[in-house]
Amino acid sequence: MTVSTGTDRFASELRRWRTRRRFSQLDLAIRADTTQRHLSFLEQGRSRPGRAMVVRLAESLELSLRERNGLLLAAGFAPVYAESGLDAPELGPVREALERILEGHLPYPAVVVRPYGELVAANAAFGVLGEGVAPALLEPPVNVLRVALHPEGMARRVENLAEWGRHITGSLREQALRSPDPGLDAFIAELDGYLPELDAPAGHLGFAVPLRLRVPEGELRLISTLTSFATAVDVTLSELRLEAFLPADEATAEILRQRAVTSRG
Repeated sequence: MTVSTGTDRFASELRRWRTRRRFSQLDLAIRADTTQRHLSFLEQGRSRPGRAMVVRLAESLELSLRERNGLLLAAGFAPVYAESGLDAPELGPVREALERILEGHLPYPAVVVRPYGELVAANAAFGVLGEGVAPALLEPPVNVLRVALHPEGMARRVENLAEWGRHITGSLREQALRSPDPGLDAFIAELDGYLPELDAPAGHLGFAVPLRLRVPEGELRLISTLTSFATAVDVTLSELRLEAFLPADEATAEILRQRAVTSRG
């Protein structure tokens, strides 16, 4: 009977991630400031890495903080990066900053999400996206990607659902390639099942696929931006994304401005 050791587990994980990133041993060795021979020994389980080496390899492989912790555990070391709850006192300044950003983006919609679209916070203008959505889809935990593409969600009001929806699922596929996750694969399959066939490339702004959303006042044309905490050293913080929608034309901007005035009145 063969017993798998911690070194075997680390060697396997290191090979898996290097292959996933399509790096040769030489490529990764240069990135991690080590030798190809030493890296080969690590991948064969013939050498045991130090903690600093594991961290360098994880950074060189461009792993997320959660994945870096996983590689450290595989090598027999404690995780380096903390994972705080969103309500933790140390994340208080972050929560306040996000609240200010959300409010400052009004009258345009903005949301803060966890990986794969789980809603954390939204500003008041999010209501324009949630109009007519089935109540069950808005029960916590809300997934904004499911809300966007589900037949009982925003989908019935999205004029370019086939194109815009594939923009969403394409982004998720890129994540799945970089960080394989069976749960994510299942979620992508679910979202794909909501999308109609794509006939021909639709017209767009040339630099972005807009969301074309029907509202009582007409049609909104929105483009979105994604912002993350690039220098985060906390797992929770590193996984948060701020998605802010911007008007793609003056008609959209005016509709949202008038809605904001009406809501205040």
